[in-house]
Amino acid sequence: MNIEQIVFYLFAAMVLLSALMVVCLKNLVRSIFLFFITLFCMAGLFVFALADFVAITQLVIYVGGVLVLMIFAFLLSNRELLNNTKAAGSKLLNIHHLPGLLIALLFFLVLTVTLLNADPDKLQWVQQSGSNTLQPSDNTIHHLGINIMTRYLLPFEVISVLLLMALIGAAHLARKEKNT
Repeated sequence: MNIEQIVFYLFAAMVLLSALMVVCLKNLVRSIFLFFITLFCMAGLFVFALADFVAITQLVIYVGGVLVLMIFAFLLSNRELLNNTKAAGSKLLNIHHLPGLLIALLFFLVLTVTLLNADPDKLQWVQQSGSNTLQPSDNTIHHLGINIMTRYLLPFEVISVLLLMALIGAAHLARKEKNT
C-alpha cells in the first residue's frame, strides 16, 4: 500500500465518520463544524478523482462561503425561534399546499418533456469534443462543462431547485413575525 492509497482511505474514512456524526449529534454548532470537516475531506477526494476544478469550487463556495453563512445564521438567529419551532401539519395534501404542488408538478413535466425531446449527442460542440475520457494532464474544466450541459443536466437542475428551496426556507425562518 503506497502513500496515495493511505491518504485516500484516510479522507474517505473521515468523510464517512464526520458525516455520520453530523447526522447523529444533537448540538447544532458541533454538527456545523463537523460538516466543515466532511466538505473539506470531500474536496480532498475530488483531487484524487482528478476533478481539480470541483475540489477548488468545493473549498471556495461550500467550505468558505456556505458554512460561514450557516454559522453566522445560527449564532445571530433568535434563540426563541429555535426553541419554539412547531412541527408542521402532517397532512401532505392540504389546501395550502396545492399551489406549491401544482408548480412542482408543472416544473417536473417541463423537465421531463425537455429531456425526452433533447438529443445532446447531435449537437455540434458535443461531437467536436471527441473522446470524453480524462487524462491527468487534461483540462478538466472543458470536460466538466460538456458533461454538465449534456449527460448530467437533470441532476444539475435538481441541485439548483434544492438550493432555491433552501434559500426560500432560510428566508421564511429568518423573517420576523409581528405580534398582533
